[in-house]
Amino acid sequence: MAELPGAVLFACTLNAFRSPMAEGIMKRLYGRRVYVDSCGVRPEPDRGPDPFVIQVMDEIGIDLSGFRPKSFAEMADTGFDVIITLSPEAHHHALELTRTQAVDVRYWPTMDPSAFTGSREQILEGYRMVRDGLQKRILETFGRLPAPPGV
Repeated sequence: MAELPGAVLFACTLNAFRSPMAEGIMKRLYGRRVYVDSCGVRPEPDRGPDPFVIQVMDEIGIDLSGFRPKSFAEMADTGFDVIITLSPEAHHHALELTRTQAVDVRYWPTMDPSAFTGSREQILEGYRMVRDGLQKRILETFGRLPAPPGV
């Protein structure tokens, strides 16, 4: 297993779709072993959680119903070991903010699920694809935690 960083920030454009999904998945996989947060370049704090995000995350046991988007400027802690950006805009913003810091900024190009169209089920399938892709990438990058003894 790869060594886990102490703190990870996921960032995208609005902090409404991709980065909250990644934050929720990472928290579920690693619990308190890693501090995890998310933010966006241009969040819409009054918007509230996206209903499709809520549904597809609930399908895997993660409740994001109380999630509220936040901006880079609202981040109380800037001591992240890794910032994973999920959109080009977030990547450029993160690089600019961290140019004088020793922070590992990684770009994981991730489709914005709000771009999916079609029937409700087709849209949900698009969201699931993004969710599952993020989970796969997190596991490939940080590995699985070993099972506790006796399990």
